Amino acid sequence: MTAATASLSTWRQYYALTKPRVVQLIVFCALIGMVLAVPGAPGTQELVLGLWACAGIWLVAGAAAAFNCLVEKTIDSKMKRTAWRPTAKGELSDRQALLFSGLLCAVGSVVLYVMVNPLTMWLTFATFVGYAIIYTVILKPLTPQNIVIGGASGAMPPVLGWAAMTGDVGPEALILFLIIFLWTPPHFWALALYRVEDYRKSGLPMLPVTHGNEFTRLQILLYTVVLMAACLMPFVYGMSSWLYLGVAVVLSIGFMAYAIALYRAYSDELARKTFRFSLIHLSALFAALLVDHYLF
Repeated sequence: MTAATASLSTWRQYYALTKPRVVQLIVFCALIGMVLAVPGAPGTQELVLGLWACAGIWLVAGAAAAFNCLVEKTIDSKMKRTAWRPTAKGELSDRQALLFSGLLCAVGSVVLYVMVNPLTMWLTFATFVGYAIIYTVILKPLTPQNIVIGGASGAMPPVLGWAAMTGDVGPEALILFLIIFLWTPPHFWALALYRVEDYRKSGLPMLPVTHGNEFTRLQILLYTVVLMAACLMPFVYGMSSWLYLGVAVVLSIGFMAYAIALYRAYSDELARKTFRFSLIHLSALFAALLVDHYLF
């Protein structure tokens, strides 16, 4: 292996630490918050501000992901889904991962403070602490409600985006927060159902491990019902029109249908389909908000 090839491989390992797919979804949700916070089409100044905000949020989110990989390297090495991560395989040392995480967090925080506004920086940093420290270090290994409580950090991106464009946190941003907060448990529990043996081997107290398959399926169903009510709130509050309402109803019924089917007759394949649909649900829901915002 040449020096250039080795260097490229190392950078790919660092990039993998940032959990690119997860971070992309985070930035997308933050972008939705930015767009909805601006009436009409954004001007040049708002576009530049949004780009800086996306860059800063991406850097801090990547830092949180890298720190998560560092803390959970032993657990990751026991699970098929995560055993490939550079920290789990020992390709990157603890020092390298920690320095990388710290660098991303520092640069991202400076970008947000200087180029966006202090509120967005502090909210983003608080999200980093919530995910990397409170969720990863404290909640995840101690309680089966880790996903529920820790979901607050994952629900923050639209709030960050809204704060970036307005300098405050309005009720509209909190509605978006609530939707993601309620979406997170059924999304992750569907994954945990068909990955239950991995979680059992890792020692993490995920709900299917501590309370069993049937109880978890019931919780997924109940959460999808409550989630549907939250998904209707943008229309009720006046954030969106009938276009969004129609999409939200169809998506919510679809998610509930998967949850009902899963509760009635479990299979790993159905749990996988439920998990995949949950990703479609959130992405399409926010995309509908975006389209609705510009058309009506």
